[in-house]
Amino acid sequence: MSTSERMRNYRGPVLLSHGFRAFFLISALWAALAMAIWVAMLAGAEILPLAFDPFSWHAHEFLYGYLGGVIAGFLLTAVPNWTGRLPVMGAPLAGLVGLWLLGRAAVGVSALLDWRVVLLADLACGLMLLAFLAREILHGRNWRNLPVLALLGLFAAGNALFHVEAARGDAAFEGMGMRLGLAAGLMLIALIGGRIIPSFTRNWLAARGAQQLPAPFGRGDGLVLGLTGVTLAGFVALPDGRAMPWLMLACGAAHLWRLARWQGARTGAEPLLWVLHLAYGFLALGFWAEAAAGLGLMAAAPARHVWLAGAIGLMTLAVMSRASLGHSGRALHAGRGTTALYLALTASVVLRLLAGVLPAQVWLLHLSGTLWVLAFGGFALLYLPVLARPRVAKKPVSGARRTA
Repeated sequence: MSTSERMRNYRGPVLLSHGFRAFFLISALWAALAMAIWVAMLAGAEILPLAFDPFSWHAHEFLYGYLGGVIAGFLLTAVPNWTGRLPVMGAPLAGLVGLWLLGRAAVGVSALLDWRVVLLADLACGLMLLAFLAREILHGRNWRNLPVLALLGLFAAGNALFHVEAARGDAAFEGMGMRLGLAAGLMLIALIGGRIIPSFTRNWLAARGAQQLPAPFGRGDGLVLGLTGVTLAGFVALPDGRAMPWLMLACGAAHLWRLARWQGARTGAEPLLWVLHLAYGFLALGFWAEAAAGLGLMAAAPARHVWLAGAIGLMTLAVMSRASLGHSGRALHAGRGTTALYLALTASVVLRLLAGVLPAQVWLLHLSGTLWVLAFGGFALLYLPVLARPRVAKKPVSGARRTA
């Protein structure tokens, strides 16, 4: 049975008809809820029986909880398109969602469980996703995406190491497990973002008769990815090495050069596009922020949030909204609601940086968290009709603007 035939014959819940539907919805809800819990923790509330220290829980549930869910939704949607094989849907997809929820619950009550039980529960969804991706790449002979498989493996390894470090009583939010997972996530943005951003931009500009189009992937892009791999490897293994600030500076400049070739300045009329360029810009600026922190010019926490909240947060929000619209048959246009989500999250990132520069102004931190909750909670509310209803037959622009 072909992919299209299987989709037509599916009669189960719409949310389980494609990976992006369930995973994008629950990931966005978790991003909002976990941030609300974190803000309450900052105010002194003890909400969850955690074995992790609060900072490690906050970092883990964004990186391995939220981002892990978004990666699952993205890959379960993209891989059938890459390989031409059948999608995961129905009961198997429900099982994966259940494993992800099991991980969130186990970490949330980790003080009541043996740490090895928590580790296995939290790794279950990621390992199943890793097995799925390996199977699809091997059967589909889709060798081009072997780097994605390797990065997903590193992401799972980082999660396991995070649990080990937390069990030892280490500050896991500063440990190698955190850095390894973050490096894998950033490399995925550099790799996959480097494919989709110029491609989507090229298609949009060409449809409007533009003469200047994004530069195609070339040797320079390959060198940037190589430099990124070396820099992130150093970030994981030798974060305090003397050469690291200079590698970070060079890598940030290389990514800004790459971004400048994609004609992002010409996409101002379409928020679905300019937000991708802005998110990639945060990836580049994150390298510079890490360099500044390494040279003692700014605190480490706000510097790290350029990557975490800026590059990962904004890129995933951008990808979730675009994929939800496109794969549900709706017009690829961001209406006022979606644009407001992008602006709220961007403001949250800026305020988080200001809170690091002005630590006495605690209200900046709380306002940043509130805008984060509004951005991801708003996505869940605004896109619930898109994700929970069947694919539409046509792509009416007016309808897209009303719903998104």
